[in-house]
Amino acid sequence: MALIAVAALALAGCGDNGSSGDGSSTPGGSKGSGGQESKAASYNIAITQYLAHPSLDLITQGFKDGLAEKNVEVDYTYDDAQGDQANTATIAGKYAADSSLDLVLAVATPSAQAVVNQIADRPVLFAGVTDPVEAGLVPSWDPSGTNVTGTSDLNPEGFPAALMQEILGADKVKTVGYLYSLGEKNSVVQLDLLKAEAEPLGITVKESGIANSSELTAGVQALDGVDAIYVGTDNTVVEGIEQVVAFGEEKQIPVFVADASSVERGAIATRGIDYYELGKRTADQAYEILVNGADPGGIAPLQVTDTEIVVNVGAAEAFGVTIPAAVLEEATQVETSG
Repeated sequence: MALIAVAALALAGCGDNGSSGDGSSTPGGSKGSGGQESKAASYNIAITQYLAHPSLDLITQGFKDGLAEKNVEVDYTYDDAQGDQANTATIAGKYAADSSLDLVLAVATPSAQAVVNQIADRPVLFAGVTDPVEAGLVPSWDPSGTNVTGTSDLNPEGFPAALMQEILGADKVKTVGYLYSLGEKNSVVQLDLLKAEAEPLGITVKESGIANSSELTAGVQALDGVDAIYVGTDNTVVEGIEQVVAFGEEKQIPVFVADASSVERGAIATRGIDYYELGKRTADQAYEILVNGADPGGIAPLQVTDTEIVVNVGAAEAFGVTIPAAVLEEATQVETSG
């Protein structure tokens, strides 16, 4: 009997090889598994979004779908700052105090600035940030060497002034109104890009800056008399784009934008990027960091440059505009939502 007991112990020892015996494994294994990779890893990710509007929502959804497609199990915490700078700081502080979080995603510049200011002990990704260097998130477009990286919606290939002249006629676009939020670094960068493009085309840019959403009416009214209005990826203005469109229709001033979602909401056209795809590219970075163990400071911020023309023929008719056939052949057409 003693010999039988010894033999049984020996067999048990041979069978304990650190695997589940089912032949399955998941890249990255299970956190805290002691080397066993039989159980799928699950991560805690917090997402803070500056406010809810279609373009930012697409980034967040693209990020979630991108990780889901890679079979990464995630428990999400989500907070909407509702366009309030004070809320971004409060949310960032909450995340900084939560040691269970494996990664933080900040969507839009104000939220990203708040998170980067308070979290240095775990990976931080930004998305929907036009110029992360100007915003102070990273020192350059090279790998930061810090805990921060992400994706940018800077769109130097958008050429909105040229698109306005192509659709309306060069002789009919001499002044372009630019409505933006004074507190958004993104919007100031886009204003500079618009001016640089417009000047060689003989276009004067009339800017109208607002402090917050309560000034949107006065801000757009200040652009009365321009030949066209351009709205960039300014979160405050995009949230109220219907109000800008209504003013444009009343005054018969065509409204152009930087994002496809705003075209669906009544603007005429954009040459913009795909914000859902931007979210998925951000998910690729998260995968490299969480699953493959990459250092966020070794991943350069990504500038997505693929653009597409999106037009809304029905909206154009409301502005008294006929979109040229050449543009229609190249563009994706959408209908006004609602």
